Amino acid sequence: MTATNLAHASDAWSPVITPFTSNLAVDTERFIAHCRWLDSHGVGLAVFGTNSEANSLTLGEKRELLSQLGQAGIDPSRLMPGTGHCAIDDTVTLTRDAVDMGAAGVLMLPPFYYKGVSDEGLYRYYSEVIERVGDARLRLYLYHIPPVAQVPLSIELIARLREAFPEMVAGIKDSGGDFANTQALIDAFGADGFAVYAGSERFLLDTLRGGGAGCISATANVNPAAIAGLAADWQTAEADERQAGLNAMRDLFERYPLIPAMKAATAHFSGQASWATLRPPLIELAAGRRQELIAALEERDFAMPGLKEEQHG
Repeated sequence: MTATNLAHASDAWSPVITPFTSNLAVDTERFIAHCRWLDSHGVGLAVFGTNSEANSLTLGEKRELLSQLGQAGIDPSRLMPGTGHCAIDDTVTLTRDAVDMGAAGVLMLPPFYYKGVSDEGLYRYYSEVIERVGDARLRLYLYHIPPVAQVPLSIELIARLREAFPEMVAGIKDSGGDFANTQALIDAFGADGFAVYAGSERFLLDTLRGGGAGCISATANVNPAAIAGLAADWQTAEADERQAGLNAMRDLFERYPLIPAMKAATAHFSGQASWATLRPPLIELAAGRRQELIAALEERDFAMPGLKEEQHG
């Protein structure tokens, strides 16, 4: 396996939801258990993503969680931690931790607080991070999520970064919600090994057929085996039907605020009520909506097999 495609060990990744205790502390034991469960169902671990509530975690908490994952024996080649922060030194620190532990790559948000920033400013940010990390093992996956960050990553910016750091700038997660942009990224960069991931399993089959790498998707937290299964075996006669099934499940979860809905489902199927806890400003689903979600899932015979056993150790 070449250095530029380490993350392709899995073509489906989950931005792992983060469990909290009643006093809003990170529940490390439950976090590790969920990572193990996801890994056992075929998805990689994009810890500290948007749906991990990453920007409600401190740098110290993330560093400790990475350390605990390593001590727990989680295969680092199955990890793609989100390391992007607004402060360059914070990004560098967490990125070094991930590289040192042997992670497959890092998923890096742009600095998102200031809006309307130029490609030049973003280029300087990313290049400064890469140069300060100063490690040829770094594999950086850009994170394009303009609906949330409101700081888009242009094709021109990516081309410039690829020219300057062709080995280290290894791919992108496109969470813009526009498959035309995903295909444009594949067309522009895919031929030379740049890995383009869709930001939702809704675009998984189109991305793979278009020459992309797969998806990094929120609902891989709750539906991992089905998503990973299609990613691994997409050139079959049943692929469109399987994609339709993924879309139907995604549609169901998107009727609700997505992170609270995934946590409510995880709480229900694990038997661990604390999974429903979020850090403010996010809040849990109201009781009536939670009951509605669970009833809809059960009506579809949805299950999260093995989750309860993993959570209870």
